[in-house]
Amino acid sequence: MTTQTNQNPVASLSSPMEIIALAKKGLPKRSADVMAKGVGLTDREMARILNISERTYHRYKSETVLDTAATERLLQLFLLYKKGEEVFEDIEKFKRWVRHQHVLFGEKSPLDMLDTTTGIRLVEDELGRIEYGVYI
Repeated sequence: MTTQTNQNPVASLSSPMEIIALAKKGLPKRSADVMAKGVGLTDREMARILNISERTYHRYKSETVLDTAATERLLQLFLLYKKGEEVFEDIEKFKRWVRHQHVLFGEKSPLDMLDTTTGIRLVEDELGRIEYGVYI
């Protein structure tokens, strides 16, 4: 997932305080659309992850600023995909992995877990285990 820092304000995030500040400021829906396109998510999947109805998601204009909760989820999603690209050394491999069902996730895919913060943490934890060769 190659990101361009000048077009993507989340590409340079490095601290939790920066994430909090940006989440409170909010990001435009356009950022979610760019993210979805870059990682191959449908509008339905992105709306579910952001906890917005698909109909509302479609009604938002590209400049509509997402609320704090939706922006925070979008930032978490960006960081998760960035980590996945690092761990798998190839965004395409990670994109396939995230859609594959896993026993650890109750025979669901990691993508199915991303609509809750706990689910995001589970996927992050699993990426950490893969990165360090620790499997459960």
